[in-house]
Amino acid sequence: MNKEKLYFVAVYLRLSRDDIILKNGDKEEKNCKTESNSICFQRELVYSFIRNNKDMKLFDTYIDDGYSGVDFDRPAFKRMINDIKAGLVNCVIVKDLSRFGRDYIETGRFIQKIFPALNVRFIAINDYFDTLTADFNETSVVLPVKNFVNDAYCRDISWKVKSHQKIKRENGEFIGAFAVYGYKKDNKNKNLLVVDAYAAKVVQNIFAWKLEGYSFLAIAEQLNSQGILSPMEYKKSKGENFQTGFCTKSIAKWSAMTVKRILVNEVYIGNLVQGKHEKINYKVKKSITKPENEWVCVENTHEAIIDAEDFKKVKKMLSFDSRAIQGQKNSHIFSGLLFCGDCMETMTRRTNPYRGKKTIYFICQKNNKGQGCSRHSIKEEQLKAVIAACLKVQALIMVDNANVLDVVKEWRVDTQLIVSFDNECSRLKREQEKYLALKEGVYRDWKEGILSKEDFLDLKKIYKEKYAGLQKMIKQQEKKIQELFYRSLRINAQFKELKTVAALIQINREMLIYFIERIIVYEDKRLCIEFRYQDLLDKIILSKYQ
Repeated sequence: MNKEKLYFVAVYLRLSRDDIILKNGDKEEKNCKTESNSICFQRELVYSFIRNNKDMKLFDTYIDDGYSGVDFDRPAFKRMINDIKAGLVNCVIVKDLSRFGRDYIETGRFIQKIFPALNVRFIAINDYFDTLTADFNETSVVLPVKNFVNDAYCRDISWKVKSHQKIKRENGEFIGAFAVYGYKKDNKNKNLLVVDAYAAKVVQNIFAWKLEGYSFLAIAEQLNSQGILSPMEYKKSKGENFQTGFCTKSIAKWSAMTVKRILVNEVYIGNLVQGKHEKINYKVKKSITKPENEWVCVENTHEAIIDAEDFKKVKKMLSFDSRAIQGQKNSHIFSGLLFCGDCMETMTRRTNPYRGKKTIYFICQKNNKGQGCSRHSIKEEQLKAVIAACLKVQALIMVDNANVLDVVKEWRVDTQLIVSFDNECSRLKREQEKYLALKEGVYRDWKEGILSKEDFLDLKKIYKEKYAGLQKMIKQQEKKIQELFYRSLRINAQFKELKTVAALIQINREMLIYFIERIIVYEDKRLCIEFRYQDLLDKIILSKYQ
């Protein structure tokens, strides 16, 4: 009599977010399917099956909790395969085929090729599939169809999740796993960012240092010397399981690149820019970077940490070659602002030591590299004096001009205009309430048998579309009010800066960035200064002669 074969069983259990159904747009709720797929339920089902089969002995349980079934790059699954190859396991049991995997090609390859080659029996309990007893029809027809259905389910879930995330992005809701440094998720609404006071102060310091002319590296070194935790370490200190591909050391420090990412992020002025990356498809984990015109940007979604004007100044500075002066932490005062009047290349700063005295001057970068053009040399001391005088003159013209108040009055926001926009918002909201009442009315009429179901559905659709259209119009009105308000703030800020310039004797880099677009240097030392607010200046000067 032949001795009965003993099977050393590997119990494989898996659960992922694919098995959670999204309901009500925002809320994730478990249904009966999720409960039946729980790790606990799977374990008990398979253990019961093993107890009822005397030729089976449990070797180990392999659990991948939180892993998708679209690929087989799962830690517990890999460990199970290694044990199979080591000859420790000769039978694999799962609750059903979907727990094993949802990629119908790879799932079929394991069950129909790899396991038979390794002399491993495979059982999917709820699918009534057992490679020991399965006939040709079950293996060649039923199994591929079931695997294909599981694959299609995963594709469908992926599409629903993408659509759901797209709607959230367009509504200005934050959908990231972790809040951006400087913010945290609201306790009541995980899609809303609120200011993290400690980290926000660090971000403000970073912008302030950059406005002073500090390089990325100098700012990073400053933060590290002060013992301020990097964004990654700060999140860890808060108990968040934060991971990033940017970290290359066990303890992450501030780096020049970390500083740069903060300085270019619009989130700090209250805007959400999302959808920068997209997965190739539901079967491939790799993401690709989308073109900038496909990013989703929604303005004023949360409280700003950085003033919009300061952000613009920094953005302008980042477009320059603002590398730090050798041996110092910040760049020179004219970095990125000086251009050759002939070839329009940027000017290079040079130091000439002579008899113990250093003379600093600027020359054409093209000439400095021996690529032609002429020197266009000008001393830094002379340049500072001329620019300071010009800035002061322009500021005095704008501040002291007798007609300036009239001009500013024209540029300021008309409060009546804001009131009219606000009144229109109120009117649209009242109209919305009317359509809500009509929707409730037709529902009651349908329930009472006054309206047919067909008429009810038609009217409901009409009222719903009207309501949505009004909602869009309300948002447009609110945006106009907000734009007018911020315009007023910007104009006030400009005149505040002008008064400051008019009272100063020496210039600084922040002042240059704020007021000057560029300075063109000609060979005969003539200067052409292009001001950033030339339109405002022209309007004020012209008003004097009208």
